[in-house]
Amino acid sequence: MSNIMKAAIIQLHCIEDKEENLKKTIGMIEEAASKGAKIMCLQEVFNTLYFPQTMDPKFYDLAEPLDGPTVRAMQEVAKKNEVVIVVPFYEKTDCPGVYYNTAAVVDADGRTLGIYRKSHIPLLPLFYEKFYFKPGNLGYPVFQTAYGNIGVYICYDRHFPEGARILGLKGAELIVIPTATIGSYQYLWEIELPAHAVANGCYVAGINRVGVEGQMNFYGSSFFSNPRGKIIAKASDKESEIVIADLDRSMIKEVRDLWQFFRDRRPETYLEIVQLLP
Repeated sequence: MSNIMKAAIIQLHCIEDKEENLKKTIGMIEEAASKGAKIMCLQEVFNTLYFPQTMDPKFYDLAEPLDGPTVRAMQEVAKKNEVVIVVPFYEKTDCPGVYYNTAAVVDADGRTLGIYRKSHIPLLPLFYEKFYFKPGNLGYPVFQTAYGNIGVYICYDRHFPEGARILGLKGAELIVIPTATIGSYQYLWEIELPAHAVANGCYVAGINRVGVEGQMNFYGSSFFSNPRGKIIAKASDKESEIVIADLDRSMIKEVRDLWQFFRDRRPETYLEIVQLLP
């Protein structure tokens, strides 16, 4: 395995046409692959508008099963281009009325290695996600892909450091954070994600939507942070865009050896964190 993980952020201005969003994304994946990128990072529910702005049961129809057309299409693209793709989608389960905000991790041979389901579900003005998504029930898996160990956190999850720490402890070299967030939260964007990178000695990719959708103006600005907390590549705040970065594994070891946060943890003193209630 190469010491360099070449990864791509794919930031898209979505429209109402789900198929067109998928088509545009596939084109951007193939463009990134032609430039040597091996890991593709897509935004939250990447092929639909951000529908949780309102509460309307009609949007349940956007959900698909894991073996539905969106993930199958990504499997084909991944296999054809020999790339890893993190595929955030609206998941329909076998249990009627149960839906998740999910990311499938598709390996370079087209196999789906598994899924992560968003754990922290907001209920805020314009973010009525509890109406659509059940909280995730699969913990915080790290996926051993052809090009590196990847953990996934989704949007609102990023405000909670505990899950990111679990991903770091499980060996994540890259934490991917697909997002749909607007300007009033932008000041946190370049604080929280580099902080996760520093705390866990790994790379972090934040992938945000871009453009106006209904009442929301998504600011894009997707970026990669290295394990020292430095932003090494960043997208614009206005355009659909591909950003490619070389992620050097040697820096992960270097930083973890220098800042011994894992060695010096005191988990036996942290029991209160699971006992304290608001």
